[in-house]
Amino acid sequence: MRSPRSLVGGSPAAPHEITFDGRELPALPGQSIAAVLWGAGILAWRTTREGGAPRGAFCGIGSCFDCLVTVNGRPNQRACLVPARPGDTVTTQEGTGRADLAV
Repeated sequence: MRSPRSLVGGSPAAPHEITFDGRELPALPGQSIAAVLWGAGILAWRTTREGGAPRGAFCGIGSCFDCLVTVNGRPNQRACLVPARPGDTVTTQEGTGRADLAV
């Protein structure tokens, strides 16, 4: 039986790893950071500014900003839009992600 994969002759590229809060997670080329986290059973990776409520992906298309993470030291990255790259360091974002600027 012919499959779409057999028709194009493609094969998946080798997986790589990213680190989330010190934990190594497998990622596939083309996966968003949110997809990698979901695949690992992680459903929340940010806390709200007021109250510290947990948040994760909500809309999945970059409109709602609930999925913000810090990637390689850069806060406020939308996990649903940012592709997971080999060696990325992703951390939970607390509030605005700008604790060093707090007054």
